[in-house]
Amino acid sequence: MATQKMLKFVSTPREMPEKRDAAERSEDFHEIYQEYAAQKAAEQSGRCSQCGVPYCQSHCPLHNNIPDWLRLTAEGRLKEAYQVSQATNTFPEICGRICPQDRLCEGNCVIEQSGHGTVTIGAVEKYITDTAWQEGWVAGPAPSQERAESIGIVGAGPGGLAAADSLRRMGFQVTIYDRYDRAGGLMTYGIPGFKLEKDVVMRRNKLLEDGGVEFVLNCNVGEDISFDAIRGKHDAVLIATGVYKTRDLDIDNAEADGVVRAIDYLTASNKIDFGDDVPDFDDGELNAKGKRVVVIGGGDTAMDCVRTAIRQGAQSVKCLYRRDRSNMPGSQREVQNAEEEGVEFVWLSAPGAFAGHVTGIAAEAQERDVDQVGQIASVRVQKMRLGAPDVTGRQSPELIDGADYDEPAELVIKALGFEPEDLPRLWGVDGLEVTRWGTIKANFQTHQTSIPGVYAVGDIVRGASLVVWAIRDGREAAESIAGFLTGEARVAAE
Repeated sequence: MATQKMLKFVSTPREMPEKRDAAERSEDFHEIYQEYAAQKAAEQSGRCSQCGVPYCQSHCPLHNNIPDWLRLTAEGRLKEAYQVSQATNTFPEICGRICPQDRLCEGNCVIEQSGHGTVTIGAVEKYITDTAWQEGWVAGPAPSQERAESIGIVGAGPGGLAAADSLRRMGFQVTIYDRYDRAGGLMTYGIPGFKLEKDVVMRRNKLLEDGGVEFVLNCNVGEDISFDAIRGKHDAVLIATGVYKTRDLDIDNAEADGVVRAIDYLTASNKIDFGDDVPDFDDGELNAKGKRVVVIGGGDTAMDCVRTAIRQGAQSVKCLYRRDRSNMPGSQREVQNAEEEGVEFVWLSAPGAFAGHVTGIAAEAQERDVDQVGQIASVRVQKMRLGAPDVTGRQSPELIDGADYDEPAELVIKALGFEPEDLPRLWGVDGLEVTRWGTIKANFQTHQTSIPGVYAVGDIVRGASLVVWAIRDGREAAESIAGFLTGEARVAAE
């Protein structure tokens, strides 16, 4: 009888949770999607075709058992749906909000391929877990038996937190070291509240702390404590720092005042959201209010910046991207949200130079023959066309001669992606091998680095990637570390 609640995709159309009006949501940093009601969540879950080979599951980095928890939701068995969901995912309420489902599970849904519109997997996942929090079903680590071995984790982002959760549940002693004053990494300071409200992350942090995970915050490894000291204090170490070094532009006047890094801009905005004192925001350097803003880049970070600038009251917001809409790496859903909120996308465009007003200190510097451009005034925009495909198969942008023009701007935000910091040099670590890209070399199954007892996960191994991949890495590394410490180490396939 239960199957009668499923296979409704022919008669029931796809329906996302209601989205707040663009004019209203542009005034605040609250999430833009409303919650499903129980009946609507069950109805949308019932559209799942329960196919024999679930591509949604195989294209999920965590291999979440999506068809099963959709069926349980359709049948009104929400507690069981949550239990199935959290069995493979440490933070399902976070993935339900920020995973690019259109590129992963939903983008590979069988009924989508047949023209019926994908099942709204992400929205249902969010609904299940938010219900679990409301009903008190979410439990933190509560090991039945404590173990003496301890693990030091460097980085409190999704990879480090996922590993900490798994290791604590096994009874290990876990200490997390992080450079920021709050745990969560980019989930806390990189992703704006309109995509992921901060109390969602903070309640997870509290659950881990209440479960016995020790957090050492405002701690810069290599400055406040040495990596060797962490190794000496713990039986195993996990590096989960993420990648924070901003890719830069090789153009004229790149150091103009008003040209800022995306990570600095988003961190300042999120700190203001927390109620913190941020001098660089107060003095206008990291505040878009009243300014003509140009964001350079086409990934998810660029989308976060343009939509943040709108909410800060920018006079105008334009996004320059050197390829066209169909070739951009960011989520198409986010592009649509940004356009609804008033962002203008300037496709096939790249910055050629920054021009500035020479005023005040800058004028004095110029008199002393010091290279200083002063406050940004405009961006020289170079128009591009798509030429032959590059090694990845994507068409390479080519400059169109003579098509340049100047775009006025008082704030330019560089959202060009992130690269790894030089950890062996910063931390003074001998023997920690890195790739030619600067990422840490680690076995993709065990996550073991070149140093025995030291593991690495997430973006510092993969390069800039998704939260869901970091969660997977963290869970896998926890298994490997447990095996290493108990003498039952996983053997990596060569």
